[in-house]
Amino acid sequence: MSGRLVTDELWNEIEELFPEMKRSSKGGRPPVENRTVFTCLVFMLKTGIGWRDLPTELGASEKTVRRRLKSWTEQGLWTRIFHQLLTRLRSAGRLDLAEVLIDGGFIKAPCGGERSAPTRPTAGVA
Repeated sequence: MSGRLVTDELWNEIEELFPEMKRSSKGGRPPVENRTVFTCLVFMLKTGIGWRDLPTELGASEKTVRRRLKSWTEQGLWTRIFHQLLTRLRSAGRLDLAEVLIDGGFIKAPCGGERSAPTRPTAGVA
């Protein structure tokens, strides 16, 4: 399944950006591979499942994926991946900014936005 969610081509492009996971000097289990954890995150995003529904058959536990996501986010990994892939698309001539659309229609206004005026009655009052 991991090959379909995270192709070898994609993984080869971004693998170097992930921090190397070293085994703890205190012993314990070896760390789960970065590709496995990344695949779990892609699976969650693609399916929309909750943390507790993450199948252990994917190779990583909920706690491992959460911990790694937090660590990667704090290290700025997502921004580095984004820039790496944009650079690659731009150099291949596959990025056309004329086709970019940013839609802010679903962003909630802070504090509820401006209050509208009271609506006037449309029918006569009896």
